Formats: sequence, structure tokens, C-alpha cells
Amino acid sequence: MTEISVQRLRENARIPRYMTRHAAGMDLYAALDSPVELDPGERMLIPTGIALAIPDGFEGQVRPRSGLALRQGIGMVNAPGTIDADYRGEVGVLLINHGLEKVVLSDGDRIAQLVIAPVVRAVLTETDQLPETERGAGGFGHTGIAGTKEPS
Repeated sequence: MTEISVQRLRENARIPRYMTRHAAGMDLYAALDSPVELDPGERMLIPTGIALAIPDGFEGQVRPRSGLALRQGIGMVNAPGTIDADYRGEVGVLLINHGLEKVVLSDGDRIAQLVIAPVVRAVLTETDQLPETERGAGGFGHTGIAGTKEPS
């Protein structure tokens, strides 16, 4: 288990926590002075009231909550968001209302999940040509739409 220091930056901040024994992500909570309204199509940075000291070699991945997406159409603009190991500011969650109705968010609402994950740093080496693969440069949709193209 990896230990991470957390600092409350607001009096009403809640410490993230795992809701079940095998949960991969901890719930992040809104730290709001008053409820906020998110109109359809609107995006807003929601404060959590906490700062983290993530150890070197790890990152915090901020991910949407599936229940909010299903019930209210709430997602994240930059999913997943990344909290770098050297960031010490307040964690904020950039939410967007993809739904058709206004959504009200209140202090203490669970707004996202935080997953702590290892980071592998790479060394890039410039080359004139990349090794060949079966896929090659095939990009978006190159294997067809589900159910319309038989695999070769």
C-alpha cells in the first residue's frame, strides 16, 4: 500500500476514501460554499478542498463517476485528469453537463474518483523510420464498425 499525505484546504473538505474493499478509486467530494447549477452543455471547475503529496513514481488519475454519467449526464471534460507527483495545489474536477436538464451540485456530493497509479517515464529516440507492424498506420475505425467487418 502507498501512503499519501492529504491536506484540507477548506474547512468543509472531505478526505477521499474507498467505498468498498476492492474499489480501484477513492471518491472525491465537492467542497462548495453554496450549491452550484450546471446547465446543459456547461462546464465548471469544482473544488475538492484538498491537496495531495503524491509520491514520485505515481500519479493521481481523476476519473468520472459512472452513476453521475448514467443518471444525470455529468462527465469530465478532461477524463482522466492527471495529478502529477510534484503538484501541491487544490485538486479540482472539471465537470460538464452532457444531459438535457440543469444539475445542482452541493457541498459533499461525490463528483469523481481518484485512482493512484504508477508512472513509467520513457526516453524518446528520434528515428527516420519505425518498425513495421500488421496494423501499420491504420487509425480511427480502421478495423470497421462493430458487427460490420469480419476480422481477417
